[in-house]
Amino acid sequence: MAVVKANAYGHGAVEIAQTLIRHGVVRLAVFSIEEGIALRQAGITVSIVILGPIFREQLEDLFAHRLTPVVSDPSTLTALGQCAAKGSSPYPIHLKIDTGMGRLGLTQKELETILAKHTFPSSLRLEGLMSHLADSDGLDPDSTNQQITRFERAITAISEEGFSVPMIHLSNSAGIVRFPSAHYSLVRPGIMLYGYHTLPHTAQAPDLRPVLSLTTRIAQLRLIQPGDTVSYNRTFMAKRPTRIAVLPIGYSYGLNRQLSNRGHVLVQERRAPIVGRVCMDMVMIDVTMIPSVTVGDEVVLIGQQANERITADNLAEWTGTISYEVLCAISPQIPRLYRSA
Repeated sequence: MAVVKANAYGHGAVEIAQTLIRHGVVRLAVFSIEEGIALRQAGITVSIVILGPIFREQLEDLFAHRLTPVVSDPSTLTALGQCAAKGSSPYPIHLKIDTGMGRLGLTQKELETILAKHTFPSSLRLEGLMSHLADSDGLDPDSTNQQITRFERAITAISEEGFSVPMIHLSNSAGIVRFPSAHYSLVRPGIMLYGYHTLPHTAQAPDLRPVLSLTTRIAQLRLIQPGDTVSYNRTFMAKRPTRIAVLPIGYSYGLNRQLSNRGHVLVQERRAPIVGRVCMDMVMIDVTMIPSVTVGDEVVLIGQQANERITADNLAEWTGTISYEVLCAISPQIPRLYRSA
């Protein structure tokens, strides 16, 4: 079940979904009903699971677009059952068990109560049972093994009540790599689909290649003198004659403001530092050591030029976050261009 939520982690959900389907993927997962509807409207017909919460006001759209909900609380189960009773056949759902994430999910007690009281609606079909790993990329595997044990308890409870559940799934990207016992009948790769991981150094990482490059072009060049400053709040002051290139991308497009006076980009196969504050729509770089640059030259913010490479992991390190946030932050305003795959 390929996870394409958050606009496929910033890569473009429709195009990524279409590519995955061409390669044989028949199940997708998103966070919200709105994301699922967007895929349906783009002609995506495969199973789409909604991982996030479902509200009563959204049920009509859920059924109309044939989206599969993940149920995390008893009240939602009841509301879905009432709405599904209008249909001619049981509607598929997945139940989510909280095994240690402390977020969405039924507790083991809530699950057992539903089973003991036989309150699982006959208008629904239990297609899937799932949970989510909280620390599968952590150094210590103990907490994940505890979650697996709790999940096994839920599987047993469901089985003893006579439910036959075709899709049992727990593993996210790190879980797929590190915990083969938790593969069950389905796995949910997310970040690894796009070429990244957060595995600890003790784990054998798979050979992943980043899918996305983020580029722009030099909009203007200017020469400033010692003592001149660049951008807001005068945080960069030239100590020598300095050639500054202006790039038409800033934090409104997803370039983190924490990259101010910290990050680098690639120009003509060489690194150039970001200088001054990252602005809403622009950022400046120092190209003094690359004298042949001209207006219109390509600038790589994520990607590769010859032997030089900058990844989302690098940007995450410079800004104190993770590659997930770097990729998801890339604004939908930025045009996506796709190479055939």
